[in-house]
Amino acid sequence: MGGIDQAFVQEPEQRPKPSTIEVDGIPVIDMSVSGTGGIEKLASEIGNACRKWGFFQVINHGVPLELRQRVEKVAKAFFDLPIEEKRKAKRDELNFTGYHDEEHTKNVRDWKEVFDMLIEDPTFLPASPDPDDEEIRTYSNKWPENPPEFRETCQEYCREVEKLAFKLLELISLSLGLPANRLSDFFKHQTGMLRLNYYPPCPSPELALGVGRHRDGGALTVLAQDDVGGLQIRRQSDGEWIPIKPIPNAYIVNIADALQVWSNDLYVSAEHRVVVNSERERFSIPLFFFPSHYVKVKPLEELVNEQNPAKYKEYSWGKYYVNRTGSNYKKLEAENLQIDHFKTPESE
Repeated sequence: MGGIDQAFVQEPEQRPKPSTIEVDGIPVIDMSVSGTGGIEKLASEIGNACRKWGFFQVINHGVPLELRQRVEKVAKAFFDLPIEEKRKAKRDELNFTGYHDEEHTKNVRDWKEVFDMLIEDPTFLPASPDPDDEEIRTYSNKWPENPPEFRETCQEYCREVEKLAFKLLELISLSLGLPANRLSDFFKHQTGMLRLNYYPPCPSPELALGVGRHRDGGALTVLAQDDVGGLQIRRQSDGEWIPIKPIPNAYIVNIADALQVWSNDLYVSAEHRVVVNSERERFSIPLFFFPSHYVKVKPLEELVNEQNPAKYKEYSWGKYYVNRTGSNYKKLEAENLQIDHFKTPESE
């Protein structure tokens, strides 16, 4: 099928179409503000972007450019290694950190390789999605031998982008009319991770996707992408796929499912995907910001009243995460768990 393995081929309706859409794109928000008035304006801009798009880009965000360039350099050096070398740090069924080249989205294999690492090492998660299983498992990072500076660079980068994620979380809380620290306690023992994505050139980019359409399951995603482009988001108003134009040294931020639930659908976790091309390799580095495993996710009580009842039933973040992680690992008969499963009958 066009020179690629059948496992990568998308269903006809999911295949990327050549886009002629010219759009302004998602909001670009400058974070270099000071004073109460500046912070209120910034929170308001972020709130508008979260309602309309579920995505925005930030500039003047405080993450040093030199550090970002260093992590991009070690990512490229790692993915350039021979496959046997990369597979020495391969993820397995007992530990989902490390190298992986068989990720599935919606049961179709993605045209990419990844390296995953936990932000908190160790990280604690339920042993299984079974609600009656109380066992907690400890996960630690798996590191490659090469490049030698890989571990230290990635850990330093994680810390800086994590600071940005906490700052964004505070601004999102303010934009909902809540205290800045309203969501912070949910992340005391956060379970998030940093991922290095590598998308090789694809001989049949019209048949495959780097990542199939999906919504992120956690709270926030903070993404660095290179200048190649390929990320597309689904516009709320008409369902069209809109390309996100790379801006040098900007971060792309998207609302994920837990934040949509906390906001009781005021903010939207938008579907997105990655298209590939036949000429240039592409790198991106998302930080997935996830709550502590014991957090029960449900609409925040301040945002619920008689006129606006809760649209979701409570669910355990840890159990939900473990269920989804297992389904990305291999092809399953059914699609993995989504927040729609927790919709209240009244809101459907």
